[in-house]
Amino acid sequence: MAGNTMRAAVLDRFGGIDALDLRDIPVPEIGPNDVLVRVEWAGVGSWDATEREGHYDGAFGMPSTFPYVLGWDGAGTIAATGGSVTRFTQGDRVYAASMPLPRGGLYAEYAAVAAEHVSLIPEKLSTEQAGVMAWDALTGLSGLDVLDLKASETLMIFGASGGIGHMALQLAKLRGLRVFAVASGDDGVALAQRLGADAVVNGRKDDVMAAARAFAPDGLDAALLTVGSDAANAALRALRVGAQAATPYGVMPEPIAPSGVKLVMYNGDRGAPSIERLNKLIESGPFAPHVAQSFALDQVTAAHRALASHYVGKLALKLM
Repeated sequence: MAGNTMRAAVLDRFGGIDALDLRDIPVPEIGPNDVLVRVEWAGVGSWDATEREGHYDGAFGMPSTFPYVLGWDGAGTIAATGGSVTRFTQGDRVYAASMPLPRGGLYAEYAAVAAEHVSLIPEKLSTEQAGVMAWDALTGLSGLDVLDLKASETLMIFGASGGIGHMALQLAKLRGLRVFAVASGDDGVALAQRLGADAVVNGRKDDVMAAARAFAPDGLDAALLTVGSDAANAALRALRVGAQAATPYGVMPEPIAPSGVKLVMYNGDRGAPSIERLNKLIESGPFAPHVAQSFALDQVTAAHRALASHYVGKLALKLM
């Protein structure tokens, strides 16, 4: 901290990429149940662009205030702890599932986060991997909880090479599920194969229905949709009668399930018990968030331009 200020990417208004500005702002204050994280890596998600344009304004039950700092995921070290926090000490390597309101997000050198939404980084993960992980992995885990499949049952993940999808794929395999992955592009197929999907198709050019029927002749047991499209809706016809499909709130366009399939919409759970279960799954076997490209903080506008391009996995900002 230079004095009590930090470098951050801020919005003084909602708008296009040119609304992002890089400058010094005050370091956020922490309360008794908070920690101050010295952010080294932050995740850049598709929802950041939606939020930057103002589409979340008022959605969190509190007014938007400026300067507005984006960033829901991040990782780094503990810089300070509130008086009631006993789980962390200065210097601990941690990751956080935060939100930009009310005290600012993680596109900044420091972030104030409630300690219950912070965890030590699993030993097998780099700080960069942990920095892009929290919300995507927890949203994927929450979707698997909603579907509540038993080991060896079949799950279609539509959007399996995206941020949520590629992490959900790995968590599903750690839970013993058989995964039919619908990925985007040849690079997406390669990523899903490397991460252990039992069958993979390229949603851009392959016959998804034929491949799904070959994989599960009696119909798939469930689906997790991380993107919405006509193709995603059509793919749901590969589910058996009585199956469930889950999709996080915010997926647009909202999926439409065929007759005989129940669609469940849900929110990702970032509570401490979910974070603890996520960590245990990560420790139990192979798990590696994939960072497609990283950007320095002063390249934040380039990172937001990249959100509109094709990539697999996640994008990251390097703060330190």
